[in-house]
Amino acid sequence: METLIFQLQAPLSSWGEVAVGEYRPSAEYPSQSAIQGLLGAALGIARDDDAAQTAFRTGYRLAVGVLSQGRLLRDYHTAQVPSRTDLKKRPHATRRDELSLPKADLNTILSSRDYRQDAAALVAVQAVANAPYSLAQLTEALKKPKFVLYLGRKSCPVAVPLHPRVLSAETINTAFSDYQQQLTDLWRQQLPKHIEPNNLAVRKMVWGDDFGADDLSVMGVERDLSITRKDQVITRQGWQFADRSEHIALLVKE
Repeated sequence: METLIFQLQAPLSSWGEVAVGEYRPSAEYPSQSAIQGLLGAALGIARDDDAAQTAFRTGYRLAVGVLSQGRLLRDYHTAQVPSRTDLKKRPHATRRDELSLPKADLNTILSSRDYRQDAAALVAVQAVANAPYSLAQLTEALKKPKFVLYLGRKSCPVAVPLHPRVLSAETINTAFSDYQQQLTDLWRQQLPKHIEPNNLAVRKMVWGDDFGADDLSVMGVERDLSITRKDQVITRQGWQFADRSEHIALLVKE
């Protein structure tokens, strides 16, 4: 089946988990909502366009190949904000508008935010019957995105080209392997002969119920465990998410 594969690498990334209170955790690999958001940004789909957002997130199924989960970095973060009452009384389209109150009326929020250092992953995208864009269109959008792309937070820009490729492979595992081989061949053409490309192995694969929990003919691997993750978008305007099942195959076992 035709599958779009692209890579995500950056010095810093942050894949948001459920955040309650002052702690903002990060998962070890991209969430479904983060990948959908990145693809939507590449296409130029506005967050407040609910119809386009809904059509897009129901038109594709996604899988992730984790190359490196990176290292944890925790940032102690302080920010000045006005009270909700003060915000209701004045326009606040920009950060400058928010801080236009007297200093005595501003509050300070303290929080801890997690990032992943030097994490890397591959993403697989397959279109279903109602997909609003073809895989070829998604490929072109990732090469020439309409909006700036980042890995979870605006402070986490991508470090290498996403190098999107549409491959025809029997399973997702095969598609990941074929993609890495193509990428290695490309690097060898461009790098000096004495430098070997650093081709990381896929350490684990992650997918949702839309692929099937135990369908070897689709994934090419067997799951080792299943978890529940709150990353299925209900609406981006209200930042509301629902639970979904996620299946994980551990290919490199510690």
